[in-house]
Amino acid sequence: MAAAADPIAIKLATNSSGTDDDVYTIAANKFTEALEEVAPGQFEVTYYPNRQLGDEKELMQGLQLGTVDMAIVTNSTAANVAPQLAVNDLPFLYSSQEQAAEILDGPLGEKLFDALEQKNIIGLSFCESGYRQMINNAKPIETPEDVVGVKFRVMQSPLFIDMFRNLGGAAVPMAWGDTVTALQQGTVDGLENAAWTIPAFSLDEITKYLSLTNHIYTVAPLMMSKSFYSRLSSEQQEAIHKAGMLACERQRVISAQHERDIIEGLKASGKMQVNEVQDIGAFREKMAPLYEEYRDRVGSDLLDQWLAAAKG
Repeated sequence: MAAAADPIAIKLATNSSGTDDDVYTIAANKFTEALEEVAPGQFEVTYYPNRQLGDEKELMQGLQLGTVDMAIVTNSTAANVAPQLAVNDLPFLYSSQEQAAEILDGPLGEKLFDALEQKNIIGLSFCESGYRQMINNAKPIETPEDVVGVKFRVMQSPLFIDMFRNLGGAAVPMAWGDTVTALQQGTVDGLENAAWTIPAFSLDEITKYLSLTNHIYTVAPLMMSKSFYSRLSSEQQEAIHKAGMLACERQRVISAQHERDIIEGLKASGKMQVNEVQDIGAFREKMAPLYEEYRDRVGSDLLDQWLAAAKG
């Protein structure tokens, strides 16, 4: 650990593009700003986007081993380490971004951080990656039947694979770093992801249709290695926690507006055909069995508590 007079160096990594309109980059920048606010001159954060320190699986391993200081990853990747986090990926769970924030910033969110700590990772806050949509080159997705036969790249997560299985689609699990090439080569017809990924990765140049299914509200935990965290003083740890909460609170607001602007911009430009999905209930019905299928993975009591909070 550096001498007290010197700023403590922190390497913060993501798997994302590093562009200004990338919501992971926004989160990283907001953390850097917030940490300087609450602990001026005490820390020096260096941001490593675009898989510079590894893909998301490697970042999670690095956090556990202490070879990565901090990372922001997709919730489903974190859930591969702490399965309780998979509750966040259940389709149509949250009624709004505001409801998700209220639940995740409260006692239930702390339970997920407890699960991470058991894996040598300190959870600081949940930033957001926005609502996931269906993006493809084959056709507009208006009903669950439209998904049948379309090869969708999905995250390397059992829940996402099973979700498309329930819809009758062809799920192709694939690391994000291989996805753009797979779209260009026709290995996959499309993907499901948040709207911000379209400008961040120029997907509007290689895909035709954006269908607004809003099937999952994706969160992205901001995390620190427990090994790194344990070397900090209690005051420094408090500053890290406070900065983490502030960063994600601010990032969520920016990200939500950014998402709306991107969708409106795509509609106006005509670069992609954008369609609203009229009967979301049909998708919800097809995906509903996942709740019981993943009860054991998430934890039965935790799932019941989450559902009660989401319905309340």
